Amino acid sequence: RYYFIMVAMFFTVSVVNNYALNLNIAMPLHMIFRSGSLIASMALGIIILKKRYSVSKYTSIALVSVGIFTCTFMSAKQVASDSGVNEEDGLQVFLWWLLGIAALTFALLMSARMGIFQEMLYKQFGKHSKEALFYNHALPLPGFLLLAPNIYQHAVLFSQSEPFQVPVVGLTLPIMWFYLLMNVVTQYVCIRGVFILTTECTSLTVTLVVTLRKFVSLIFSILYFHNPFTAWHWLGTLFVFVGTLMYTEVWNSLGPFLARWRKRPKEE
Repeated sequence: RYYFIMVAMFFTVSVVNNYALNLNIAMPLHMIFRSGSLIASMALGIIILKKRYSVSKYTSIALVSVGIFTCTFMSAKQVASDSGVNEEDGLQVFLWWLLGIAALTFALLMSARMGIFQEMLYKQFGKHSKEALFYNHALPLPGFLLLAPNIYQHAVLFSQSEPFQVPVVGLTLPIMWFYLLMNVVTQYVCIRGVFILTTECTSLTVTLVVTLRKFVSLIFSILYFHNPFTAWHWLGTLFVFVGTLMYTEVWNSLGPFLARWRKRPKEE
């Protein structure tokens, strides 16, 4: 029963996040919204679990969120300026956009709630990351039959992409299918790690790690595609770095270490 609840949340978040792109939501705006996951996780942790955090924790989450928002926003501006797409005017378009914003907000809060639900589940029934990973991805499969026409349409488009020869193996297949295969492999490694992490850490810590992974991906994409790395990107990176150090309380560990290091010459 509990797994069905978690699976329902997972399926809903996945579908709503993807469907929001059909509601006049541009991909850059979609990325910016996802950067608010830390704030959502902390807010629901306070409301549902009645958690209280130190001032340094609040500050660190704010710094990381602002840093990621800054980098994402500046990258989104570059994408928007390069795309040159003319925005449509009209009340209908605006209303669809508002519906898209509502969908993204719902998915953001639902995702944070799912993390808290997992944390409570592991506390009650023990740490079974492999079991949770299996049920979380196997049980929603029948639900995707509802999206069969859309999946088939994209499968046809994938098959029509240019051929690509896989290195070492020598197998030739459409390049989009190769990208999908690589995405599945890397996603499995990533999600497997996340599910292990959920058994050992709080939902807020897991959200921080996943958010930092997204930040690294963003920085890597900027460098890989040779996009401008502006002063705003440096500022955002600094915020993320300082916020992460504050959250992990590295300063508290460094304090005693530096104190002992300063005393060493006197003792000798």
